[in-house]
Amino acid sequence: MSIFQTVNKTLIPEKYNQMSNEELENKVREAKERLGSKLFIPGHHYQRDEVIQFADATGDSLVLAQLSAKNRDAEYIVFCGVHFMAETADILTTDEQKVILPDMRAGCSMADMADIHQTERAWKELTETFGDTILPLTYINSTAAIKAFVGEHGGATVTSSNAEKMVSWAFEQKERLLFLPDQHLGRNTAFNLGIPLDAMAVWDPIQHKLIFDGPVEKVKVILWKGHCGVHENFTVENVRSVREKYPKMKIIVHPECSREVVALSDMAGSTNYIIKKIEESDPQTSWAIGTEQNLVNRIIKRYPDRQIISLNPYMCSCMTMNRIDLPHLAWCLDSIEQGEIHNIIEVDKGVAEKAKLALDRMLQTK
Repeated sequence: MSIFQTVNKTLIPEKYNQMSNEELENKVREAKERLGSKLFIPGHHYQRDEVIQFADATGDSLVLAQLSAKNRDAEYIVFCGVHFMAETADILTTDEQKVILPDMRAGCSMADMADIHQTERAWKELTETFGDTILPLTYINSTAAIKAFVGEHGGATVTSSNAEKMVSWAFEQKERLLFLPDQHLGRNTAFNLGIPLDAMAVWDPIQHKLIFDGPVEKVKVILWKGHCGVHENFTVENVRSVREKYPKMKIIVHPECSREVVALSDMAGSTNYIIKKIEESDPQTSWAIGTEQNLVNRIIKRYPDRQIISLNPYMCSCMTMNRIDLPHLAWCLDSIEQGEIHNIIEVDKGVAEKAKLALDRMLQTK
């Protein structure tokens, strides 16, 4: 589907853009009441407050997909997140359930940094170089096609919460691993497990080459050259500025940040880890958080007795996460009630079966 087709499919009637927030909120609230248990709205932590207020569950992408799968009463899963999250929900839910994304423009730049054609081409060259010694792992933040590729080749998915466990599992299977598509999570995880940085290579899918300074026999981890545009914007300078201005402030960041930023921070962990650490902290403590701005703002409101700032004071919210807004949510629910459902996410069955192999290997790894 071209970008023009995608935009055409996601243009909503102008009347929704002209409604006030109060009108839209009432419309969503009333639609939820009428649809009852037929409707389930999972909302990712990074969503706007105007949308997250209507979520039946909040969490990270995998948790929300699992909750969607467990909710067998729901005929309609209106996923307030981004495209790859809705794909994962479709893979894990039944054929009778419909997974819907309120705005098809809600994608993920990181997931888009590894397409299946690049991956198959890279795999061919890497296996010619290293033989049958590589196991692929993919971050949950990847397309269904990449998850299927990994599943087909004996690998598994990982989350930011279980990445260390899954990388350890991968090394029990093979001598080397290919980590897609986020180089920073892969590097930080492998480093925490004792893999030296000089044993990590980077695969550049644009130049189609392995970037490594040394004998290739030394390579243990091959990192796909991808990143999160939000988390890569937290810098060493940001850390130094906070240290200088607030000497007692704790710095906590997401492992999608660069190795240099993680190394200089006090703590690093998944979105849920960050939320839990702030929740468990003492009142009057101070924190600089390196993750998506919508979540940081929500944490600031939730804990007024703590001093909380963004690690980067000029950080913007994730642009694609912010695609889903009240007008799109209201339009989406109206469309369901009118029987003219738009933006259904359907993963090809063959792709879904292979992708589920990768997901199941992760879920079954102790």
